[in-house]
Amino acid sequence: MIDKSAARKAGFARRAAVHRPDAATAGYLSAVLAGYRGVPIAGYMAMRTEIDPTPAMAEAAAHGPVGVPVITAKGQPLRFRLWEPDCAMIAGDFGAQIPATGDWMIPQILIVPLVAFSRTGGRLGYGGGFYDRTLQQLRACGPVMAVGFAYGAQEDPDLPLEPTDQPLDLIVTEQGIITP
Repeated sequence: MIDKSAARKAGFARRAAVHRPDAATAGYLSAVLAGYRGVPIAGYMAMRTEIDPTPAMAEAAAHGPVGVPVITAKGQPLRFRLWEPDCAMIAGDFGAQIPATGDWMIPQILIVPLVAFSRTGGRLGYGGGFYDRTLQQLRACGPVMAVGFAYGAQEDPDLPLEPTDQPLDLIVTEQGIITP
């Protein structure tokens, strides 16, 4: 097994090689979310070469609350601010776009960005632990479904995982849906 730094470098390279910012890649994610109309969902605003969930988030927003993550402090779980298509956005920490204003919400489905994933539900993130802390906190209060959203090329069967890494319940790629 390789270390996390090497795994991240390889994951970023695989993601960059297949990234097409104008491609329609959220069809399977839309199909998954359609089965949960009205359930509070949180997605993310894609950065750099991340696969873009916003078309699926916009569809979901027509049926229920959708939020996006806000980093409040290093080492803390994420909070989620309500988002709607075309709402005013500002730059948050690490350059992620966040709604300029809005109420806080608690998601029951969390669309999670990642660097690499395994078919067993393993996820390699960016190293800050934000999603692991957030999922741990949310799951302590009730059921929360973590949906990893990635390009199929980001799959890595040999991820270096730790006990604190929160598993994904579902992985959605531009090619299909993977149930761990």
